[in-house]
Amino acid sequence: MLMEENKPLASFTTFGIGGPARWFVEAASEEEIVEAAAWARERGLALFVLGGGSNLLVSDAGFDGLVLRVGLRGIAVAETVEDSGQTIYQVGAGEDWDGFVERAVRDNCAGVECLAGIPGTVGGTPVQNVGAYGQEVASAIERVRAFDLEEHEFVEFSGAECGFAYRRSRFNSADRGRYVVTRVDYRLTPGGAPTLRYAELQRALAESEREGREVSLAEVAAAVRRVRRSKGMLLVEGDPDCRSAGSFFKNPVVTEEQVRRIAECSAKEPPRFPAGTGPENMGRVKVPAAWLIEQAGFAKGYALGAAGVSSRHTLALVNRGGASAAEILALASQIATAVEARFGIHLEMEPVMLGF
Repeated sequence: MLMEENKPLASFTTFGIGGPARWFVEAASEEEIVEAAAWARERGLALFVLGGGSNLLVSDAGFDGLVLRVGLRGIAVAETVEDSGQTIYQVGAGEDWDGFVERAVRDNCAGVECLAGIPGTVGGTPVQNVGAYGQEVASAIERVRAFDLEEHEFVEFSGAECGFAYRRSRFNSADRGRYVVTRVDYRLTPGGAPTLRYAELQRALAESEREGREVSLAEVAAAVRRVRRSKGMLLVEGDPDCRSAGSFFKNPVVTEEQVRRIAECSAKEPPRFPAGTGPENMGRVKVPAAWLIEQAGFAKGYALGAAGVSSRHTLALVNRGGASAAEILALASQIATAVEARFGIHLEMEPVMLGF
């Protein structure tokens, strides 16, 4: 392994922001992950696992520890589940996520088509329970293989053992920082129908449905990418709205009473979506954070120094050029304070914060 010192981290993030890592290494195998973890442990260094850097804000001072970039690659069709006919794909944590979605769609396997165009690596998908346009990886993950930094051994979790909820899992909550994901197994359905629950996606594909044609997985994935691009949520070279971490705030899950209060404060009925399955979501709905932000007075293109709100989507904060992490956080704080003052709703930041 090549252990690098004072490695700049900004270029490893979609924000393009952040100071250096005291130490940096890229692991291409499970053996190298074990070696890097031992190296950090022997020196009493904090360890941070870096994937695609698409959901990350690094502090201006950087990180005084070891950044371990996971580079394990490979996509293998492992088995077919006899009772359901579904196919298990075993995917290295360092694989590009959108590349895997393309592979699944090309193989005509349903289960992740609505998650096209999301930047980052496969290893990050179970951590955040990545979701968009009516799908979450929780519905497709069969198992997760990871290295346990406390017990110094490899473990495997079934999907049920991952503790998935909206943008949450055991890996970013109860067991935050304990596991290094090395492989994710997805259970997909050959020849399955695409997921078309999301209204915006239904509208984008309405013409095909009017023609009476069955919409293909490839059409759905292409439509998702078009919608994401229209919002600046697709990585496109030279597009300033792409210098972001995607959605900076989570959509709040609220009670019906809170929805009524929001409506009273805005003189408008807020949009709402199902909060998801599970007992914790009974009687609750999801309200778009972007709508709350706009109603609190922050329009697309709003700027605070070199930090700004995307010109195409109020949920994305962007680096307008030379922004510091401090400027991004100042803008985020200004927005969250305004939303809470007007609606009594606390917005939770979505990106991982490193070095703060």
